[in-house]
Amino acid sequence: METTRHFTATVYVVNDGATALHEHDRLGIRIPPGGHVDRDELPHEAGKREVREETGLNPTLLGDAPDLPAPDGRALPTPRYQVCYDINVHGDGSVGHQHIDHLYFATVPSRDIDPADGEAGTDAWAWYAPADLRDSDLDADTIQIALEAIEAAERRS
Repeated sequence: METTRHFTATVYVVNDGATALHEHDRLGIRIPPGGHVDRDELPHEAGKREVREETGLNPTLLGDAPDLPAPDGRALPTPRYQVCYDINVHGDGSVGHQHIDHLYFATVPSRDIDPADGEAGTDAWAWYAPADLRDSDLDADTIQIALEAIEAAERRS
């Protein structure tokens, strides 16, 4: 059986020592903004677009693309992680669908979340400081990566 793979981008946004997570209706878990990479997008562009759509905030990615003397190319911002998520696992253990997620860190200028129409409302969002993350029942990977994003943003300031 063939596995369908889609590229996705997720951005852990940080403001004043906390990161924003929202309750995902279908998944029933709290996650940062993110979604599918469109055909005409690069992963980092998709991540920034998803942040703007889902939160109304303008992200500044942490970590620049290195200079690379490629005559017909350019280096892209490197994601902090690339994770392969099994989305559709069949009874026999085969995987029908996967997301190849590019995880980025970014800062945002405020905590004033104003989602675009059709996105999760402001009541679905919460800001998590490190103590909130450690005391939460969030997925372990979300906690770890969120803490790393906050630390990276603090080092950048």
